[in-house]
Amino acid sequence: MDEQSQNERPSIGSWIDSRTGYKGLLHETLFENVPGGARWRYVWGSTLSFFFVVQVITGVFLWLSYSPSSQTAWESVYYIQHQMLGGWFLRGLHHFVAQSMTVLLVLHLMQVIIDGAYKAPREMNYWFGVLLLILTLALSLTGYLLPWDQNGYWSTAVTTNIVGMSPAVGQSLQTVLVGGVTYGHLTLTRFFALHAGVIPGLIILLIVGHVYLFRKHGLTPKQPLKGPDQGFWPEQVLRDAVACLAVLVVVLFFVVREQGAPLGAPADPAEQFSAARPEWYFLFLFQFLKYFPGNTEIIGAIVLPTLGLVLLMAMPFIGRWKLGHRFNVGFMGAMLVGAALLTWQSLNEDRRDPEYQVAKAVSKRDAARAVDLANAGVPITGALTLMRDDPYTQGPRIFSRNCASCHRYDGHDGMGNALPKDSISASDLKGYGSREWLQGFLNADTILTTRYWGGTIHTEGDMTGWLGDHIPETDEEIATRRNVVLALSSQAALPRQAAMEKKDSAQIAMGIAFMTNTKNGCAECHKFQGVGTDSPELDGWASREWMVAFVNDPSHPRFYGRDNDRMPSYGTEKSLTQREIEMVVDWIRQEWYTPKASVARK
Repeated sequence: MDEQSQNERPSIGSWIDSRTGYKGLLHETLFENVPGGARWRYVWGSTLSFFFVVQVITGVFLWLSYSPSSQTAWESVYYIQHQMLGGWFLRGLHHFVAQSMTVLLVLHLMQVIIDGAYKAPREMNYWFGVLLLILTLALSLTGYLLPWDQNGYWSTAVTTNIVGMSPAVGQSLQTVLVGGVTYGHLTLTRFFALHAGVIPGLIILLIVGHVYLFRKHGLTPKQPLKGPDQGFWPEQVLRDAVACLAVLVVVLFFVVREQGAPLGAPADPAEQFSAARPEWYFLFLFQFLKYFPGNTEIIGAIVLPTLGLVLLMAMPFIGRWKLGHRFNVGFMGAMLVGAALLTWQSLNEDRRDPEYQVAKAVSKRDAARAVDLANAGVPITGALTLMRDDPYTQGPRIFSRNCASCHRYDGHDGMGNALPKDSISASDLKGYGSREWLQGFLNADTILTTRYWGGTIHTEGDMTGWLGDHIPETDEEIATRRNVVLALSSQAALPRQAAMEKKDSAQIAMGIAFMTNTKNGCAECHKFQGVGTDSPELDGWASREWMVAFVNDPSHPRFYGRDNDRMPSYGTEKSLTQREIEMVVDWIRQEWYTPKASVARK
């Protein structure tokens, strides 16, 4: 081949251009005329396009490690968040970009309405934009369920129930979304298909149509024009780039501050979750529905939102009237102001609601606990097994449902909810078996308080009388009473006191010697180490075995016998399983798995 032929060989770029014409298209795009010059108000479309690309890229990488199964979904998200290299950053970026896109779409829609860019011949392009907003919100809703945590699960349940209110097709549509009548594996797979496939595909089609129509009709500058025309490159491109960078910086700030995206405890359909809330940009609807109780809920959930959407879609026709444009701008402004006020009201009510604050604190605690347990390994049965067999999380729930009608735990029901003092009829079990608890119990001045026997028949029993007759006065008597506290507490074998009991072994031995005294000691009434006859027996008092047996049957001769005061026999009556009894006992004893060290984030 001669030198002339080599020089005439086209470049790769020229070859591609000859087949696609991309150079002409690129030139037409970059050097498009901008009437009135470049403006900051035009940046929203480009910014949205940029962040949609970011969402697609981050979504694909998250997809590579995500498992869309009700048994494995939470575990896979846990892996992304806490173990995968850079996973927390990737997930956080996806999460907060999704939120920013909602804000950007609203700003873009507002700019279009103010500029009158919805008017003929741009009606179709305007409708495409409204549909893009709806699909973006749907993308957020479907993505909310994918971590398969408590908040996502219960928030999705509320959302699909609202869908079920729709006339005629509501129930059928809800069944299709849920995959039946119960929320489970099929619900998750359908939401994943919508989130990762159907909705993004529809968005891409709408974007292509939106851009095509934009290219066809051009910009709609706000009149009057304040400057000369300019090319899209470089003036408008520079503004678009600065806007993208500015929003990205804000997003990265939240990603780093929050260390990714939130992940709650694994979804548990059997456990009601009162802390469930939608994302902040849906809070106005959540608050709005509160004004429509009972049978009127359909008005707030379906009728009025549908009417608002109809007015939004009808703006191109309303705008033809003399005052139509002003009405459209005013209506859109009123909707945004109303949404902002409802959002503020929702946040303010939650801030002042003690029950919600408790539920929120419990949710945060359970989320952290789930991570601690998962760090030690997730069983093949799924992440939910971690929580259902954990005394730290299940103990207070069992206590609240079964024990808090009489007992307290540090003054509350075990879950952090305060209870009326006049409803206390039995002892407060915070620290039960510990030295601190016994010091108050073996004190004539405090045993009758609500922390101990305040409402039981034992207030008039022999123990109360003995304490009143044997108030220690001398240093020797005070020391003896102290030794008894140490000795009796050692019977509980609390792990957190093991080091102290080893150190105080001599005092404990002296306390045991007094306890076995049948004249003035504990064995005068109680059975202990083979001496004494009466119950409750003090051998192993407050130990795990003793407490489990006691909760099973407090009326057993080993314990209160006929002197039992209203304490149910949870085991013999089958009101609690053996494992439930063990978990509530372990929780009261503060005996649960504690990680030696948190797994460092990679």
